[in-house]
Amino acid sequence: MIIQAIRSLIFYAFFFSLTAVLAIPFGIYSLFGPKMSGWWVVKFWYVANLFLLRWIVGIKTEITGQENLPDGPFIIASKHMSDWDIFALLAATNGRPTFIAKKELLDIPFFGWCMQNFHTISIDRKNGQSALPQMVKQGKAAVERGCRIVIYPEGTRRAPLDEPRYKWGLAKMYVAQNVPVVPVAVTSGLYWPRNSLILWPGTARAKYMKPIPAGLSMEEFHQTIQERIEPETTKMLMQDIEQGIARPITPALQARIDAHRA
Repeated sequence: MIIQAIRSLIFYAFFFSLTAVLAIPFGIYSLFGPKMSGWWVVKFWYVANLFLLRWIVGIKTEITGQENLPDGPFIIASKHMSDWDIFALLAATNGRPTFIAKKELLDIPFFGWCMQNFHTISIDRKNGQSALPQMVKQGKAAVERGCRIVIYPEGTRRAPLDEPRYKWGLAKMYVAQNVPVVPVAVTSGLYWPRNSLILWPGTARAKYMKPIPAGLSMEEFHQTIQERIEPETTKMLMQDIEQGIARPITPALQARIDAHRA
């Protein structure tokens, strides 16, 4: 564990340094340059981080189902377990990404300016229910610009095999935007646990599933997206666990594993 902790600290040192080196000049550029420009900077950032994860801490990346990505704008709805999910999904945005992020992130100097360059949809949680109509409005504008919106339906990172807590924001955006939604299952939480400074070697996986076409009711879509993401995520997590993982299994995780085995 000590060796892996050292490897993790080395990764974080490279990660934050690389982010700062790129964010400062690109952030300044974003204040004055055209929007949706500088994709090569974003691509270099996520490719470099995936490289660092692979060769410093031993987290490989495996992404399948790219054939399910439709043409044009659509919504990517992904299970969210770690920051790896951000790096891994950027390639599917085809150079026109729009993430949904809390307002505090966009207020960060330089880094937040970079996010604004790509029309990141800002959510001010302090506004309560009034934040949702604003999210839908910004999402509609992003779709009209041909962007691919990345959203995490539960609104935050969830531990592997934890009970799902899907919010209604995605369903309301789905109805308003009239575009397909691509469900995504991930296993990254087994290797980059939330609230943990130690990263563990293994193969983090993401799977793009067949898109859900536009036209469903809000209630039907809300149910359908969970029925697509949750079973596939559980299946993939249990496959990795049964094959053996380097991460120590906490009592809480063991309890969830036992429940699913039963």
